[in-house]
Amino acid sequence: MSQAIAEIPYGCYWSTPFFKWQGNIQNLHPLKFAAWVAKNELEKRDISPDTFDHGILGTSVPQQKSFYGLPWLASGFGAENLAGPTIAQACATGVRCIATADQEIQMGLSSSVFIVTADRTSNGPHIYYPNPSGPGGTGIHENWVMDNFNVDPLGGHPMVQTAENVAKKHNITLEQQHDVVLQRLEQYQQAIADEYAFQKRYMTLPFDVPHANFKKIVTTVQGDEGITFSTPEGLAKLRPVMPEGSVTFGGQTYPADGNAAMIMTTPDKAKELSTDSSIVIKVLSYGQARCERAYMPEATIPAAKAALKNAELEIRQIDAFKSHNPFAVNDLVFAKEMGVDLSLMNNYGCSLIWGHPQGPTGLRSVIELIEELVIKGGGTGMFFGCAAGDSAMALIIQVESR
Repeated sequence: MSQAIAEIPYGCYWSTPFFKWQGNIQNLHPLKFAAWVAKNELEKRDISPDTFDHGILGTSVPQQKSFYGLPWLASGFGAENLAGPTIAQACATGVRCIATADQEIQMGLSSSVFIVTADRTSNGPHIYYPNPSGPGGTGIHENWVMDNFNVDPLGGHPMVQTAENVAKKHNITLEQQHDVVLQRLEQYQQAIADEYAFQKRYMTLPFDVPHANFKKIVTTVQGDEGITFSTPEGLAKLRPVMPEGSVTFGGQTYPADGNAAMIMTTPDKAKELSTDSSIVIKVLSYGQARCERAYMPEATIPAAKAALKNAELEIRQIDAFKSHNPFAVNDLVFAKEMGVDLSLMNNYGCSLIWGHPQGPTGLRSVIELIEELVIKGGGTGMFFGCAAGDSAMALIIQVESR
């Protein structure tokens, strides 16, 4: 395995609170909002926009003028000369952006890369596709968010069906899923304890929500908006979403809005930018996989195995795990097949609880994984998450002293 030469400077990353769709940021253009946040966060860290020689935008829900991608967003926080690609890989977008930045640096093409992920599932675009050969020239249309959540074009099934298929295959019960939800809620409580002490390690709280014109503040939130603090009694009243199924609305995540960002750079520059230069953060490896059609939650297993193989590590050498878990089923099948204790997964929060704004979901999870390892005094951590098309990505990071 080659020595990694790209690092993540400690503290040079952030996330907004996540807002349940149709909430307080439903009318904010996600790219303009991400630029507004980036400007504030870079100023807070005294980092000049001129620091970066490459940028990467991860976004999966088209918005007006998002065709102009990263250059447009970068100009919004003062990086007038910054260029780079726009990446969309559904829920795996965050990991793919990190991998792309890592490769850019390792190839010597760039020295400091700014990664920003931003999505808004609220008020998703309604897209019309012209079809001159249609009856009367009539085209077809789709609601980008709702229609794609509800129908996989390869099988015609909704995403929840993939969770049901995995639950049935592995004999995962409704009760087991609800137990995981309650466990994940307890872990999220760790993140908001002591006046949001953990989340304040990477998130500016309380968080001021701007007007759509970004000229004034319209409200202030204390943290994530839309969290459902389920109880055993409340969950017990829920019925499965699909007939004769086991997945309830309580056992799955929900669409959300927000953005997250991260800097990747060379070791020397990381030491300079870091808020604690004694901490070294490296990405050791990545894994990608695709599983049997309509069994999406299972895809994380071969993806994680690929990441372990590429890092020349065993699962027992991983100190902390984070997952993108759109369904509680995801964590249960991974723990069962990989021999991982559920309590080692998703300390301080996960997408099952704080929602799923697509692109930023994985990046926020990786940020929280870094902070968990720093609290532990260092170690090795794994993030894994499924994505549309019965696919998944995983990555392994290492936190150590310089």
